[in-house]
Amino acid sequence: MANSLYESRRDQMFPRLDAAQLARLESYGRRLTAHAGEVLAQPGDAHRRLLVVLSGSLDIVLPAKLGQSLLVPLLPGDFAGELSTLRGVSGFVRVRVREAGEVLSIEEDRLRDLVQTDAELSEIMMRAFILRRMGLVASEDNAVMLIGSSHSAATLLLAKFLTRNNYPFVNIDIDTDPRVQDLLDRFHVGVDEVPVLIACSGNVMRNPSIADVAAELQMNPHFDDAAVRDVIVVGAGPAGLSAAVYAASEGLNVLVVEAVAPGGQAGTSSRIENYLGFPTGISGQALAGRAFVQSQKFGANLSIARHAVKLHCDRRPYGVELSDGHIIQASNVIIATGARYRELDLENLQRFVGAGVYYAATHMEAKLCKGEHVIVVGGGNSAGQAAVFLAGSCRHVHIMVRADGLSESMSRYLIRRIEDNPNITLHVRTQLTALEGEQRLERVRWRTPSEASPVEQDIAHVFLMTGAVPNTAWLANCVALDDNGFVRTGPDIRAEELTQARWPLERRPHLLETSLPGVYAVGDARAGNVKRIASAVGEGAICVQFVHRTLHEPVRTS
Repeated sequence: MANSLYESRRDQMFPRLDAAQLARLESYGRRLTAHAGEVLAQPGDAHRRLLVVLSGSLDIVLPAKLGQSLLVPLLPGDFAGELSTLRGVSGFVRVRVREAGEVLSIEEDRLRDLVQTDAELSEIMMRAFILRRMGLVASEDNAVMLIGSSHSAATLLLAKFLTRNNYPFVNIDIDTDPRVQDLLDRFHVGVDEVPVLIACSGNVMRNPSIADVAAELQMNPHFDDAAVRDVIVVGAGPAGLSAAVYAASEGLNVLVVEAVAPGGQAGTSSRIENYLGFPTGISGQALAGRAFVQSQKFGANLSIARHAVKLHCDRRPYGVELSDGHIIQASNVIIATGARYRELDLENLQRFVGAGVYYAATHMEAKLCKGEHVIVVGGGNSAGQAAVFLAGSCRHVHIMVRADGLSESMSRYLIRRIEDNPNITLHVRTQLTALEGEQRLERVRWRTPSEASPVEQDIAHVFLMTGAVPNTAWLANCVALDDNGFVRTGPDIRAEELTQARWPLERRPHLLETSLPGVYAVGDARAGNVKRIASAVGEGAICVQFVHRTLHEPVRTS
């Protein structure tokens, strides 16, 4: 575990409960006799229990492909567990009895009851769970290993998937790591087969999809896909996570499905400084991580690496068909699938995605282009945040916009930072026209009114952050969309669209309701949305109040 975190926050990571606190825990679990040498939990075990030491002691061991380390001994009053325990998914450590004694075993459903009802113990445990996960992520002694190349788009995809989901793993770069040949030989892997993921089980996965990785690593709890839920939230960006937190905290049975990781597009922001309550700023991943943990605390279920491909809207409960072929049902559906950046009409674009062309500027992309020239295309806040962030490690950042400036689309505080940064150049009325290279991007061309002919430069990193295309194709023929594919809601739905949709109720749609009763749209997928995280969070919260209303309305079943 990372020494700096362990040393600076040891008391919060491994707090010791007093006699009164232990007494309150008794009703949530059962006492077990622990024998010396007995293993109470292994890496990869699902449905892990929270183990509280009453007498004797436990060792927490972190096994790894490159060895193992003793994290900490647990004495009476200490407890074992981290975020995977709360979520009911496979964990990362081995819990072994050092000295015989007694432990209190608390199952995951009772643990969730505990953190919802006992405010003091909830604060202690939730803080410890979060810090322990942070320590595991920062550790270099993890059992899951990703072997790949920093020049590989497939490697970057898997590394980002694991990183954004705060999943502990060791990243081995075949271009720079001195251990790589020994590892390739040990696992019988060829350089041409990377990226390769070595799982806890020892399984060797050659160039897997993120869905394959999620399944192998048991990143999702088991769900009963046949159950009919109160609400399904499709998308776990700020709007979807907000809806999940409020729905679950108010007692609704809620399932969130997310294609990649909590946070959506906002989760890739390096620093958000205009979100209420964070005057020093917060990264998109940190904000998303906190919201995700909140949703788990209140009992929301979240499934990652699954995306919606179709809404079955001919009867209610509605069905959401997922990429793995399963159809899940709910009385209400909240559309929070957001939007993606628009693809530029450039030859060879797809060839360079992940290999010089990026749609996010996280620490992983920044590491790839450290000390080099980069281009950021776009004039919104995301582009401004990316430019300022990249300017801290890149040789020079070129911002390209078609407009005359940034004032109409970017917050003033970002514009001032860009203007004051000698490491950033703004190119107005400028258009990127060509991408060139062999395996990776090597050169670019752009056109600007100040130059008689296109400008060509050897730049190998381009960040595209322009426009917004809604992720709403899966809603075809179910809800009213505007001309750009965004979902119409509430008063923005025209009378003829309600007639065409055969709206069955005497009332008009609620504020965030679509042309289909009980189906709502929030965040960037909604027509007329305000492209701010605070607005998305607010819509997610407001939407839940309307869900409560529609749950008590008579419904059409066919």
